[in-house]
Amino acid sequence: MDFGVVLQTNPPSSRVIELAKYAEDAGFGYGWAFDSHVLWQEPFVIFSQMLAETERMIVGPMVTNPGTRDWTVIASLFATLNEMYDGRTICGMGRGDSALRYINEKPTTLAMMKDAMDVIKRLVAGEEVQYNEKALKFPWVDKGWNLPMWGAGYGPKALSLIGEVCDGFILQLADPYLVEWTTKFVKNAASAAGRNPDDVKICVAAPAYVGDDIAHQRDQVRWFGGMVGNHVADLVARYGTDEAMVPKALSEYIKARQGYDYSHHGKAGNPSTDFVPDEVVDRFCVLGSIEDHIRRMEELRDLGVDQFAVYLMHDSQEATLDAYGSSVSAALS
Repeated sequence: MDFGVVLQTNPPSSRVIELAKYAEDAGFGYGWAFDSHVLWQEPFVIFSQMLAETERMIVGPMVTNPGTRDWTVIASLFATLNEMYDGRTICGMGRGDSALRYINEKPTTLAMMKDAMDVIKRLVAGEEVQYNEKALKFPWVDKGWNLPMWGAGYGPKALSLIGEVCDGFILQLADPYLVEWTTKFVKNAASAAGRNPDDVKICVAAPAYVGDDIAHQRDQVRWFGGMVGNHVADLVARYGTDEAMVPKALSEYIKARQGYDYSHHGKAGNPSTDFVPDEVVDRFCVLGSIEDHIRRMEELRDLGVDQFAVYLMHDSQEATLDAYGSSVSAALS
């Protein structure tokens, strides 16, 4: 199993770079960052420095979207970074929850997400595409690069799309039951599309906090249940309580949800996440001792997870990276 780290691009940007370097030294192979250009600093600028200051780490957004930037801009950013840093990029793609809602726009459609991924991937590969009724190709890209395109989602339509066309699936929670449920959906969709389901990599991304004070750990990462809840609320509005579409293990806890203030998004102490119970925090995140973390990682590995990406938005960042680098990853090797 590979390990990644997910960072939030809060000032000072030098701290983000420092954590990326620290993570690579601890053995992490992937460096991800949020992409909400108003809430946090512009990640693609920071990606360039993350790549410059690391040697092997693969870097990209978790996740970008087709609505914030023109698709050709996204493709140009990746192609430029790949030329500068020997192809060490990856693209996590979603519909744009915080990035678009915070500027009072709706997340994009899945159809737009599908088309954008195709255009971006092909432009980075040096191919010609049809865009805005015009044939386009980057004249400065020669043989191009294969940009891994990993889709994020929770609902049945998003999971089906990811299985049909994406190189990887990003699930932003670490509940083994929900990992198994969503992964089966993705793999079945890949098979139905004539693909080898094993070609779709599985990435579970969630806060991980190693320590003994469970109450403190829960308070530090309770924000994550609120973040996931935004997506779940959309699914419940669309599908209701149909467990075939939205498992109760995912939807039940948002009954007490009352709005959401994105100005506190992804932060410890987020007042919009008081509705998230301890039981959900414990399922969605990975807390407790090193032994607890190893057990959860073994469960995820046995479910076919290829990468666990650690959300590092809490007050024990280096200690968690150290624990995963020295103990957790070693136990799974």
